[in-house]
Order: sequence, then C-alpha cells, then structure tokens
Amino acid sequence: MKFNQTIAKIILSIFLGYLHVNGFSQQDWLIQQPKDKAEITFNKNRIELHNGLLSRTILLAPNAATLSFKQTQTGEEFIRSIRPEGRIVLNGKTYNIGGVYGQQEHGYFLEEWLKDLKSDPKDFLYLRHEVKNLELPFETKTSNWSFQDAKPKGKSLILYFISNDANLRGIEIALHYDLYEGVPVLGKWLSLENKSGKAIKINNVVHEILATPEEESAVVGSPQMMKKPQKLYIENSFAFNNAMRYELSDHANHWKTDSAYTSQVNYNYQTPCVLEIYPDLGVGIDLEPNDTYKSIRSYELLLDSYDRERNGLARRKMYRTVAPWTNQNPIFMHLVSTDPEKVRTAIDQCAATGYEMVILSFGSGLNMEDTSTANIAKFKMLTDYAHSKDIKLGGYSLFSSRRIDDENDVIDPITGLPDKGAFFGHAPCLASKWGIGYLKSLRKFIIETGFDLLEHDGPYPGDVCASTSHPGHKGLEDSQWIQMEMQKDFYRDLNAMGVYINAPDWYFLDGSHKIALGYREVNFSLSREQQKILNRQNIYDGTWDKTPSMGWGFVPLTKYQGGGPEAILEPLSEHLNDYKQLMLQYYGAGIQACYRGPRLYDTAETQKTVKETIDWYKKYRDILNSDIIHLRRPDGRDWDGIMHVNPALEQKALVMLYNPLNEDIERNIKLPLYYTALDKTAHIKIGQETKKEYLLDREYNANLKVKIPANAYLILEVE
Repeated sequence: MKFNQTIAKIILSIFLGYLHVNGFSQQDWLIQQPKDKAEITFNKNRIELHNGLLSRTILLAPNAATLSFKQTQTGEEFIRSIRPEGRIVLNGKTYNIGGVYGQQEHGYFLEEWLKDLKSDPKDFLYLRHEVKNLELPFETKTSNWSFQDAKPKGKSLILYFISNDANLRGIEIALHYDLYEGVPVLGKWLSLENKSGKAIKINNVVHEILATPEEESAVVGSPQMMKKPQKLYIENSFAFNNAMRYELSDHANHWKTDSAYTSQVNYNYQTPCVLEIYPDLGVGIDLEPNDTYKSIRSYELLLDSYDRERNGLARRKMYRTVAPWTNQNPIFMHLVSTDPEKVRTAIDQCAATGYEMVILSFGSGLNMEDTSTANIAKFKMLTDYAHSKDIKLGGYSLFSSRRIDDENDVIDPITGLPDKGAFFGHAPCLASKWGIGYLKSLRKFIIETGFDLLEHDGPYPGDVCASTSHPGHKGLEDSQWIQMEMQKDFYRDLNAMGVYINAPDWYFLDGSHKIALGYREVNFSLSREQQKILNRQNIYDGTWDKTPSMGWGFVPLTKYQGGGPEAILEPLSEHLNDYKQLMLQYYGAGIQACYRGPRLYDTAETQKTVKETIDWYKKYRDILNSDIIHLRRPDGRDWDGIMHVNPALEQKALVMLYNPLNEDIERNIKLPLYYTALDKTAHIKIGQETKKEYLLDREYNANLKVKIPANAYLILEVE
C-alpha cells in the first residue's frame, strides 16, 4: 500500500511539474475556469463535441457511431473499438441504435479503416441532429445559502434515429449528449417517443456503449479480479441502497468482456473493457401511444491522473456543476419535540445564535402522513412563526424499513409473500395503494404547511415487488423502474418548490441535497472522547468524493440509541468544551451536523459559545464550504488536519490542525498549496500570530513550523 501511494505521489509530482514547466499552471481546470466554450461542430459526415477539456467525435454516415472520446489536455484516447451508440429491447426483440461494423482489429482504431465499415439496415438508423443550449434536467429553486448558484453552461446535441422495421414505424429514438463548460464531463441519456398508435413494451435500454482501452496487462484473471479503467469515471442516476458512497450504490454501470478483441493479453478474453449502462433489472414498462420514455442519465468524467486527491477534486467539481442544488448548505438543528411551545423556543434560539433551520427530528412526534385539517393548521402556524423569525422549518418522515400490511408491502418474487425479501426486511411498495397515498400525503402536507425541508429516511431503496394487484405497477418486471421513477419525481417536485432534501441514499442526480458522511449510528452512544476522534475520521474519510455541503454528521445532545451520561452533551453548560469542539470539527470542515436535542443552549454562557462559533463559521463560510485537501487522518497518536482551498477567493486556504494529545506539540507541517493557485509565495497567519510570507517549493508546498495546543485546534489562514 505504501509503495502504491509513493508511486501515485511521484506521478502527481511529475504531472504538476509538467504543467508548471509548460506554462499550464494557470490553465489547470481545477484551479482556473477554462476559457474554452462548449462547442458542437459539424464537418462533412461527423460531429465533434469539445470544450477544451474533452472531445467526442461521432460519425454520422453510414450510421452514427463514436470514433473518438478524448481527454484533450493529456491526449488520452478512451475509444479502442467502434460500437453502436446504444441498444434497446422492444417487445422482447433487441435492436442496436447506430453503429458501423467490419473492424477487424479491436485493440485500437485507425481512420483509414472507416471506408470499410458498413451499417446494418436492421439497426435504428441516424435520421437528423439538433443542437440546443444546455438545460438542467429538472426545475430547481435555491432557497438556502449556497456556495454557488450559477446554472451550468454548455450545449446539448440530440441525435434522432428511426427503424426500417415495419413493426417499429412511428418509434423515434433520441440520444442526448450534454456537454458542460469548465469540466471534462459529458452527460448522456435516451428518450423514445411512441407515435406508432399502439403500446410497446420497453424491456430494457442501454443508452451508452464504450469499448475502452484496458487498464492493465493480465495474462490470466477474471473480470472481477482485474482493474476497470481508472481514468473514466462514470456516474448515473440509478443509484440506491444506502451505502453513502456512489460506487456501492450504482446499479447501472456494467463492465463487460469483449470476445471480439482477440489480440488482448488475457488468454481467456476476460478483460473488462466494454462499458454498457442500463438498469440491472431492466425497465419492463408498457409505453402507451403518444407517450415519451426517458432513460436514466449518465455523467462521464475523463480524469487526467491516478492521484486520489486530484480525482476527488474532479468529482466534487462535477457535482457542483451538474447538480448545482447540492451547493446549498443551511445551518440546522434537530429538535426532538413537536410541542408548539418547545418548537417556538427552538426557533427563537436559532434566531438568537445564527442558525437557519429547525428540523423536527425522528422521535419528535411529527407525522407528515396526517393531512387532517388540525395537523396541517398546527404545523402551518409553526412554519409561519419560523418564517417571521427568518428561520426555516422542516421535518422527518420514514418510508422504508417499516411494515404496513400484507396488501401494501413488497412481495418477495421467490416466496410470493410479504416476508423478508426487501432491502430492510419488511418494507412497503411505493407503487402500492398505501405508497401512492404516502407520497400524495407528503406533497399535500409540505405544500399546505409551507415546510422548507424534508428529511426522508429510507427513500425507495430498490426493492422489487412481485405483486400483480398494486395499482402503480403491473408486476415484477416493471416494479423497480416504476418505484424509482415515483421517488425521483417526488424529489424533482420538491426541488421546483425550493424544498431542501436530506436523504440517506444516493439521489443527488435527481434532486436530493445532502447525505450522511457515513457512520455507524451506535457509535453515538459511545463516550464523547471516542465520538470526537471518530467524527473527525468520518469527516476525513467522507470528503474525498463529496463536497462539504453534500454530507451531514451527528451530535447527540440527548440520548441516542443507548449510551449513558458520558455519551451526551446535556446539560450543555456542563460539557461546554466538548460541545464547542464538536461544533468546530464540523463547522471547520464546512459540514452541518444533526445537533439533536431539545435546545441549542441552556445558559447565557452556552448561548455565547454557540453564537461565537456560528459567527466564526459565517465569517469564513465561503472558504469553509470550499473543497478539502486531506493532510493527515485522525488516529489519536499525533496531529490531524484538513485544508480548504479556493483559488477564486481572496483567502486561498483555511487549515484546521488538531492536537489530540494532552501536551502542546511542535511540528513541521508541509502545506500542499498547488490548488490555491499561489505560485511563488503565500501569506500565512498561524493562529493569532501576525501574517508572514512563506516561499513555496517547486511542488507548491509551504513548509512551516507550528505549535498546536493540547486537545485543541490551530487555525491557519492563507492568502
């Protein structure tokens, strides 16, 4: 492991040195917004999409097919073999979308082979194309503080296809390519319009096929053992299962072998070098006449390095661009009561300390499924009171991991019973009568009360359902797709209303705003001393791929899942140092935590501490919500730290160094300042000391000696 990390550092050092020597340091897209615009150009029988960071060239005749997909700054090519642009299964029969054939060598492609490639008349054939300005996938409204609120810029290319098959007359397929400015990202998805005059069965849709170069040379080895391409990061909008990480939530990216690639090194042709994107279990719906189907969306990020931090920064920049709603980051507390007097007191405390939102937590007694006149009137009154204090109000609702009854729970396709076939054991089917009513009730409650947030525990986690009596789906085949679309439509609707969504599942690309950092819930019944270091580890580990605004943590002000007095912060005034440190850990990382309890303060001194911490956070809010560079993981044995960087701000970095030891320590710290865009010098303020100038070495590091107080933070500001 240490050897691999050393090699990665050497490679990154060479890469950064190359950029510097060639005058590219100010052209690095992770440092400065590229000047190139997103452009789509047409030349004879091909179209090229390019934005200065990537290019994709698509042949149009004799049929549409991608000839090249390239990271333009490194020149790395991601296409070794020409494949169809997609594939679809209609009425049980499989059709390619686009594609040309006749390539003999599949380890690489040469332009002179084009003249020998032919189309297949049985495929869906390219008809025409259209270019539009890039649009967000759904309407979204920013209602909270946001790190940035600019809508992404770019262009969209739409290729239209039809079939010569008489049975498919009136079926038009469109492939959409979304090209973003400022990031090496290309979005892709498919739509199908049914003008055939009859219903058609959509069994499955493969909206992307890429035959890529292999990642390693392995004579033997199974696809599971071998590496997938590391510089082609693909994320799609079909992710669930509460893993808190995309890679473990993905249910549509499929890396396959290529038996046509007979010159590959692997003797059994087992190299995973063909990407196909489609839902694991298919679509399975009947599309009625004049209806339109839209596939899941994929986002293809072309990386330029193997370095973990750089690739994490690239992914974070991708999220900020393609899902700008995730940049919102309101300051909230979790209230454990719905008693009107206690709710008003919590609202008043939030207003007094600078908090921005109250979330009526699990266990508070909130029931958003109750749409009675009295219940809605109660919470509308409280919402109105919160708004009068410039505070937002929202609440918790549980969908999955609960049992309703035999009629509405998901039916196990193996046993035919509502037993334990769901992800959480028992769970309702979202397309059952109860599930349809559940979403209807939540919509009504949120609209009529004016709630500003939904904390949705257990959103649809991917359960299949074999019921044939649920009104929302026909059977097993369409159950997953239908439920997924119902969940997504609900979140998209909330976005259009400006409602913020906390949800412990990877629905970011369809409207959720925040997910857990990743933690074990029972850890919050451990002692405060344990929680402090475990929380810092959660922060460190949970921010490699997520921006600060995309994750939340947890602080149990009162008892949570067990534990004694040593685990909680109440009475707050008696544990003020621990309370302040936990706030500093989270706010210093730009991360909101669920401060769950009956109040934010109990004495004037506690109120002062909370307000001072929030004031500090707001003063540095922009830099604290900027991306994190990971300095040293917490282990309790020595200092640990993170650094926020943002070359667009006057303050280029803010460093949080923590000393977990019982004595002051002096350490030589190397600050990697490349991503601040500082070139030769940096002005650094260490704690309360006067700002000093430091020379940067040729790896853009500032080397400094610091003294970190015992059991405390040292904060460094960099300009």
